[in-house]
Amino acid sequence: MKTMKIGIVGCGGIANGKHLPAIKRNGNFEAVAFCDLIEERAAKAKEEYGTPDARVYTDYQELIKEDLDAVYVLTPNNAHAPVTIAALKAGKHVMCEKPMAKTYAEAKEMVETAKETGKILTIGYQNRYRPDSQYLKRACANGDLGDIYYAKAHAIRRRAVPTWGVFIDEEKQGGGPLIDIGTHALDLTLWMMDNYEPESVSGSVFRKLADQTETGNAWGDWDPEKFTVEDSAFGFIKMKNGATIVLESSWAINSLDVGEAQTSLCGTKAGADMADGLRINKVEYGRQCVETPDFSAGGVAFFDGAAEKADDVEQRIFYNAVVNGEPLTVKPEQALVVTQILEAIYEAAKSGKTVYFE
Repeated sequence: MKTMKIGIVGCGGIANGKHLPAIKRNGNFEAVAFCDLIEERAAKAKEEYGTPDARVYTDYQELIKEDLDAVYVLTPNNAHAPVTIAALKAGKHVMCEKPMAKTYAEAKEMVETAKETGKILTIGYQNRYRPDSQYLKRACANGDLGDIYYAKAHAIRRRAVPTWGVFIDEEKQGGGPLIDIGTHALDLTLWMMDNYEPESVSGSVFRKLADQTETGNAWGDWDPEKFTVEDSAFGFIKMKNGATIVLESSWAINSLDVGEAQTSLCGTKAGADMADGLRINKVEYGRQCVETPDFSAGGVAFFDGAAEKADDVEQRIFYNAVVNGEPLTVKPEQALVVTQILEAIYEAAKSGKTVYFE
């Protein structure tokens, strides 16, 4: 199989925790260039995941001059748009981490640049590739749920504020749990509904617990002075066809009703949720019943009972799109609508008014 030459921009947590291990497992990629503002971090990633002659940079403008098939944009959110746009214009395909961009205007420019250059652009919404997500998507596409008119997008952590990197820095990230984990839940929900036409958005954004100490946080106490984003946010989204979505997100909230990267769907024929594994509720032969698919085996490695990891599926689909011309699962136009809605929730919360789309 053809080897795909890639460059990595941003060698922090998401690179080392998700993309680089999956790229290595795939075996059809050659990571030949690494870039990070901290040179030592790029050098470390190169040693572990790069080819022997891989180059190390601190300026992404130098990396994109390389002979590369694709660039991975794994930076803080405020750099997603400029790096992606520059890479596309340099003739590279791009895998950009979620969220697509800090603002809707930036995300829109990314989509337009991809169209102008004819290059592939996809966004890292890997939760679409989980076995439960794939099963539910097939059920929705088959019409098993009927008309999906109400949904919830769940991204609730009780006390799990990421205290490393720039997660709690509003300037670099554009927001907190809404833009960080709410984005996954909203992406899943819109994808299941196959509905990307929002009509209006209202929302509430809170910073209620961020100044507390002795927080009980999963990763240790946060620094209140550095915590410049919200600790929870909630949105009410009405689509043009009348369907309604409630989006809930938090890093810190006094609630036991937790769960993230999950969706609940209510349709005219059946409903579904991911609260305790995937459950599809319906009425059959005049009786209420619940269907719970078995995901203990399946996927590519069916012979040993192991399912393919979502991170690995993500890399395989990107590879096949670039090398073999196969279709993307995460289209940039879809990710653009996610960013549009998230920005509108922040705007509605700030203004106290509902945001309407033309």
